[in-house]
This record gives sequence, structure tokens and C-alpha cells, in this order.
Amino acid sequence: MDTQPEKQPAWWKNTRGEWYVVVQTVLFALVALGPAALGLRVELPDALRVVALVAGLALGATGLALALAGIFWLGDNLSVFPHPKDDAQLVQTGAYRIVRHPIYSGLIIGAVGWALLNASVLTLVYAGLLFVFFDVKSRREERWLVRKFPDYAAYQQRVHKLIPFVY
Repeated sequence: MDTQPEKQPAWWKNTRGEWYVVVQTVLFALVALGPAALGLRVELPDALRVVALVAGLALGATGLALALAGIFWLGDNLSVFPHPKDDAQLVQTGAYRIVRHPIYSGLIIGAVGWALLNASVLTLVYAGLLFVFFDVKSRREERWLVRKFPDYAAYQQRVHKLIPFVY
């Protein structure tokens, strides 16, 4: 009797969405380092700077809370890969009642907050790229989820994908 574990395909074959994780890591680095890159900060008048700081803090806190809530409610289903785990369960409660991808949403909202905190146009562009990337990644992820969970199509009709109450 052979008790060797089943071998996973090589990561570069992207069977579980490994390349999405690579690109995501690069985008996170760009967002984090954006304020320091090229010195593309906007000089704002004092009153507007205060508004940008307050909005940046509020968005950053909201994004962090949403991402952490998504991680919490996902529980054992959590994976760095967009392909669902074999033993995954469909989660439609908690943060997943507000938006289908709260971790992605939180990271996007947090990136916009970071851009405002730093008055960085470049970081705002990177946050936009992060939104586009997560939109593409979530489309692939949702094709897998529809195949795995018969109720997912109805869930898609009820709950927005990335931006709560909007998109």
C-alpha cells in the first residue's frame, strides 16, 4: 500500500491561482512604498491637508476592520490562493453579508486611505491598480466558487462584489 501524499502540481502552473498571489504581493509593495517613490506628493493647503488626513485615517481604519472581519468570518476557509480549499464551506454571514470579498475590499479601501494620508498621487494610482487587479482575481475566484457551491450564483445576485453597497 502506497502512503505517499498526493503531489500538488508545480506552483508556476497556476492551478490554484499562484500567479495572482505573486502579482498581489508586488502591488502591496507598490502601495506601501508609493509615498516614498519619486516624491510625487501633493502639497495641500492646511485645511485640505486636515481633511485628507481625517479621511485617510477613517478609510484606513474602515479598510483594516473590513479585511480583519473577512479573515475572521472566513475562518478555516482562509487561503492565500483564490482557488477554494477542498473542504471549504460557503460563508455568507458576517462581513460576507455586506460584500462578497471583504478582504479584497478592505485592502482597496485601506490603500486609498494610505494614499490620502500621504497625499500621494502615485499611491492613489496604485490603489486603482489594486482595485482592477482584485476585480480580475475575484472573477477567476468566483468561477471556481460557482462550480463548488450551487448557492453561489444566488449569493452573487444578492451581495455586491468589491465595494459595499456599490459594486
